[in-house]
Amino acid sequence: MSYETIEPHAASERLAEGWIYLDVRTPEEFEEGHPPGAYNVPVAFLGTMGMEPNDEFVSVVQRHFPADAKLVVACKAGGRSRMACELLGAEGFQVLANMDGGYHGRPDGMGGIAVQGWAACGLPQTLEPTAGRTWDELSG
Repeated sequence: MSYETIEPHAASERLAEGWIYLDVRTPEEFEEGHPPGAYNVPVAFLGTMGMEPNDEFVSVVQRHFPADAKLVVACKAGGRSRMACELLGAEGFQVLANMDGGYHGRPDGMGGIAVQGWAACGLPQTLEPTAGRTWDELSG
């Protein structure tokens, strides 16, 4: 299954049209800031050996969203969200947009930023999660 790649301003427009922001960063990253109304379902967790896949990722998303849900999938820079789109697409999710640049921006490999993230674009953000949308609540 395919997905499209969009940048933060386009993602913001999608949210205004009723799309859902699925933040696949760790709960700790999510607590550092996220768009209002975002859902947090990590695709991976930081373990002793680096990032380790979240074996519950797909099943938790499936439990809370239908396969035709319109999802903007985002992470810190765009890599984990791309992987999450691939996983969800393989499981039948049909309307997926990977947000390139993520929340903090995608590095260019030379110390700069190739694509600005949600925060740097000045888009709405909050530290307060919406009730029922944190990993602890969604996975329980």
